[in-house]
Amino acid sequence: MKTLLPITIAGSLPKPSWLAQPETLWSPWKLQNEELVQGKQDALRLSMLNQQQTGVDIISDGEQSRQHFVTTFIEHLDGVDFEKRKTVKIRDRYDASVPMVVGPVSRQKPVFVEDAKFLRSQTKQPIKWALPGPMTMVDTLYDDHYKSREKLAWEFAKILNQEAKELEAAGVDIIQFDEPAFNVFFDEVNDWGIAALERAVEGLKCQTAVHICYGYGIKANTDWKKSLGEEWRQYEEIFPKLQTSSIDIISLECQNSRVPMELIELLRGKKVMVGAIDVATNTIETPEEVADTLRKALQFVDAQNLYPCTNCGMVPLSQEVTRAKLNALSAGAEIIRKELSA
Repeated sequence: MKTLLPITIAGSLPKPSWLAQPETLWSPWKLQNEELVQGKQDALRLSMLNQQQTGVDIISDGEQSRQHFVTTFIEHLDGVDFEKRKTVKIRDRYDASVPMVVGPVSRQKPVFVEDAKFLRSQTKQPIKWALPGPMTMVDTLYDDHYKSREKLAWEFAKILNQEAKELEAAGVDIIQFDEPAFNVFFDEVNDWGIAALERAVEGLKCQTAVHICYGYGIKANTDWKKSLGEEWRQYEEIFPKLQTSSIDIISLECQNSRVPMELIELLRGKKVMVGAIDVATNTIETPEEVADTLRKALQFVDAQNLYPCTNCGMVPLSQEVTRAKLNALSAGAEIIRKELSA
């Protein structure tokens, strides 16, 4: 029987302290070579158990095998030089030293497929795997070869499609593409961003999702949010075109954000991962607060299409806070399930 309001998480979970520095974004690995392979598998198993114990229905990798949600994938590609770097403005918000595209980009071998096979072997629950979206990949590099964001995005879309097809073959039920850049470059999103994303999912039979958030709780993001005014209507620019796209699930940020809930109406007919947990604070939501967010969302999305979720990744949080937040998420979803079945 299909679970009503299946719970999932948007992205990362805290890594164990023996694998990477806790509560730190993009922390380097503490292990190397074969020990690192083993360590990542242990972390995947632990992350899966944490999700199961806190009532998560669709198990994600929690980004245990990735140091960074974009560059870990790019590191495995040809055509990008990590030694040659340039400072660029990421998502029009903060400066970062990024690798350079120096030639044609290509993928010689799978990046996450072995990790996905391992996770698949550990659970019978549905599993979700996240990949960076083409536009966000482009926005995390300095392009010295194609000299066109659109051309580079199309090349990345082809590469992502190869990886996605192999992840599907490994037993992944939902492949999610992380596209925070969709909340910034509206003209490009509508001109070619969604089309490039559709190229990345071409031919897939599994479910596909796109995650569009307002980012981790880092200063550059929180400062940007303060500049957005009383209502955050960025989604209004891109949801109409996403509603007609081939993507199955749209993941968005709702808890403690100023996103008007009625914008979800623009996605009518799509499945929606509603972020009901704020990842930019250590304050634990109450089950009733979670239920209230879901209740409001249900005015604009059918119950069978609603997936209670987190706003974004949780790697900067402690294990204790994360567990408490996920427990609140499942308790809040349970309140709504009871209301719906009554």
